Amino acid sequence: MERNVDSYINIDSETKSEAERLFSIFGITIADAVTIFLRQSLLVGGFPFEIRTPQYNAETEAAIQEARDIMSGKIQAKVYESIEEMNADIDADIDVD
Repeated sequence: MERNVDSYINIDSETKSEAERLFSIFGITIADAVTIFLRQSLLVGGFPFEIRTPQYNAETEAAIQEARDIMSGKIQAKVYESIEEMNADIDADIDVD
């Protein structure tokens, strides 16, 4: 009989919870899903799905960069005193475009 070996992966708790919820629909665990992934990888001789870099339009790329700059502290995020102020700012952006 085949002997199992313990393997450990580092994954953030949110991804783990979402994956557990997803795989439970199929009646499998994360360990089962990893085993399926590894067996499929061996079967096809590589990743069992296509891996590509995402292709975003210029506006999306700019928004992603802005989010990264905010997260890194490079730029200050906008702060609003009220929902009305925020909505007015959004409406002004929409009117400009």
